[in-house]
Amino acid sequence: MKDFPGTPGTMFGLALRMSQFIFAAGSIASMATTPSFFNITAFCYLIAAMGLQTIWSFVLALLDAYAVVRKKVLHNPVLVSLYLVGDWVTATLSLAAACSSAGITVLYFNDLGHCHFGKECRKYQISVACAFLSWIPISISSLIMLWLLAAGYIR
Repeated sequence: MKDFPGTPGTMFGLALRMSQFIFAAGSIASMATTPSFFNITAFCYLIAAMGLQTIWSFVLALLDAYAVVRKKVLHNPVLVSLYLVGDWVTATLSLAAACSSAGITVLYFNDLGHCHFGKECRKYQISVACAFLSWIPISISSLIMLWLLAAGYIR
């Protein structure tokens, strides 16, 4: 069970981290290119949550890449616990930010009848979609870490 897919230091773990990073960075880029996102608190919260996820995922992707190159699986109990807590925190923040931003986006498109911001509304939708897409791999990763810690497969 040493090389369970998704554990720190495996190729699948690295792929999960890279997909988290790419989608979170895409969400930030899409939202930050609109001139008036800062007028809406939910969008500012999305930028903050995705910024935290981008940093977290990038640092862990570097650690996973190093472990893959060295062919080491990182099963240290302290390290797995750190991964678990960080993944759960960033997953919760990311989901909350994506849901609140999605609510505002739906308000603009459906409830108000049309969007007064033109191309900005499409960027808002893309940003929210990327936020949800970044939440999927971090939730998978957090569940793998929980299972790994609970099953006792760490040394």
